[in-house]
Amino acid sequence: MIIKNKITKEEINEMPKVEYQGQIYIIDTPQQADFAVRYLSQFPLLGIDTETRPSFKKGESHKVALLQVATDERCYLFRLYKFGLTLPLIQLLENPHIAKVGISLKDDFLQLHKWAPFESKNVIELQTLVQDIGIDDKSLQKIYANLYSCKISKSQRLSNWEADELTIPQQHYAAIDAWACILIYRKVEELKETGDYELIVVPEPTPVEETIEETTKL
Repeated sequence: MIIKNKITKEEINEMPKVEYQGQIYIIDTPQQADFAVRYLSQFPLLGIDTETRPSFKKGESHKVALLQVATDERCYLFRLYKFGLTLPLIQLLENPHIAKVGISLKDDFLQLHKWAPFESKNVIELQTLVQDIGIDDKSLQKIYANLYSCKISKSQRLSNWEADELTIPQQHYAAIDAWACILIYRKVEELKETGDYELIVVPEPTPVEETIEETTKL
């Protein structure tokens, strides 16, 4: 397959949107969380992501509202703002036998520490991993598009993650962000093992091109 070290927004916009086909479970109580963690603890690899209610006022901030944990076929949406970070969830994040894969997980875990202290173990950072095959992009959307030629929609990113009920678009957005991390991890590991890819290095814009681009924005 052909991959690029960088991919543009214009290229992504031409791609079909990703559709999540797995099962989604919304977790609203500590009891539901305990049951979900028992299920998730069976898997050696989990996709992780978080969502936080956006702040539109200076100085305003919120704790993580949603923790998404995905397998290949399911995604659990833990509504932390309703019940916090429970001990079973902490034990899952600290379990050294379960790999947790995601984007900017250091930042996610730093925010989760506002709920409770924990020491995450067996964490795989995709931004670092993709460098092994020459990808320089950092965002989930760009990395996924580069590897799968599909677009992850970001339209729900600034929605209210503390709403009484999550909408279907919110649920699918949140699930895709965690589930896609597993797919990226598996694809990168496959390409590293087989070497079955060609890397195209996109040249950096020349100073003239940069000037034209800046002028166009004005």
